[in-house]
Amino acid sequence: MSNAKVLPLLEPNVEPCCPPLTERPLTAEEAIRTAAMFKALGDPVRLRLFSAVASHAGGEACVCDISDVGVSQPTVSHHLKKLKEAGLLSSERRGTWVYYRVEPSVLAAMTAMLAPASVG
Repeated sequence: MSNAKVLPLLEPNVEPCCPPLTERPLTAEEAIRTAAMFKALGDPVRLRLFSAVASHAGGEACVCDISDVGVSQPTVSHHLKKLKEAGLLSSERRGTWVYYRVEPSVLAAMTAMLAPASVG
């Protein structure tokens, strides 16, 4: 019997979707939500961790595989927590290890948001 706990895909109240920047100006709420995502990625260690998870085979990474980013383990945990709070990562504990994954909806929303206007 597994002790794995199924976690929600995103933290409650985190909606990582906004319209493309070329579509219309962001509302105040959309700007706050989007700024939180980009602020979380604005730290080089967090960006490296996010990249390590996003590029890891299978779409998820054990914290044991991504911890070598030049800072201590407590600092890695702090940065992973900040990425989760921003809705960029989700996690699942399996035994003694925690596995992280980038939510596909987050990547899709960020891509769509930054996509250039279609030439029509």
